Amino acid sequence: MSDAEGVPEKGKAKPVLSLTSAAAMKTHLTLVVGLGLCAGAFIVELGRAQSGNSLSWAYVFEWPLLALFAIYMWWKLLHPGFTMRRRREHKPIAPEYEGMLRAWQGEVNKLESDRRGNGAENPPLSRDDPVQ
Repeated sequence: MSDAEGVPEKGKAKPVLSLTSAAAMKTHLTLVVGLGLCAGAFIVELGRAQSGNSLSWAYVFEWPLLALFAIYMWWKLLHPGFTMRRRREHKPIAPEYEGMLRAWQGEVNKLESDRRGNGAENPPLSRDDPVQ
């Protein structure tokens, strides 16, 4: 199975939650409260850092990063299927290798029929058929 199967095309995700549903409103409210806490903590730590507490400089940069992470998680909760990955496209096989591919598929079919124990020939696999 390709790792890109079932992946929606770029920008084509549909939100599972309506942006005005009760669950979405709770998510929006949680984001607003979280961003408010991050902004408040940033201001407090900035004041402490400017008054001489050198450890607070780390928190001055940490709180905005936490706020960005909260925004990212808010987006992911509202758009669960969205991804930036593209589908893989199969490259065409060069004509000089088509015979090799057919021979390989024939061998795979023989092995598969022997494994199943029925001895009957299976129809040849196409390039897109999964090999088990």
